[in-house]
Amino acid sequence: MSKTNAAFMSGVPELLLLSLLAREEMYGYQLVRAIRVVSNEAFKLAEGVVYPVLHALEEKQLIKAKQRLHEGRTRIYYALTAKGKTRLKELTTTWERVSGGVAATLNAAEVAHV
Repeated sequence: MSKTNAAFMSGVPELLLLSLLAREEMYGYQLVRAIRVVSNEAFKLAEGVVYPVLHALEEKQLIKAKQRLHEGRTRIYYALTAKGKTRLKELTTTWERVSGGVAATLNAAEVAHV
């Protein structure tokens, strides 16, 4: 099993959670599973990572939480707010710029070694 550098992951959980919540309301463990599935297991964020990020996003009013009964159990579902949509756009733009820069640098390094 490979480990991910914590510094490298800074901000990634926020981006992943906001992105998934832009699609539909989800509860915590559903988000944990969705991150694994959608990322093809590239990201395996534990509940101990996801829930603190969800609480921080809620405090910043980027998401809202509401209790709902699901299969006889009360679950807390999270949904994106208008402020959360704006933050997602900002993070997406930053991610695209950074990942594009990394890809360009890696491609340039490969060309230099040919």
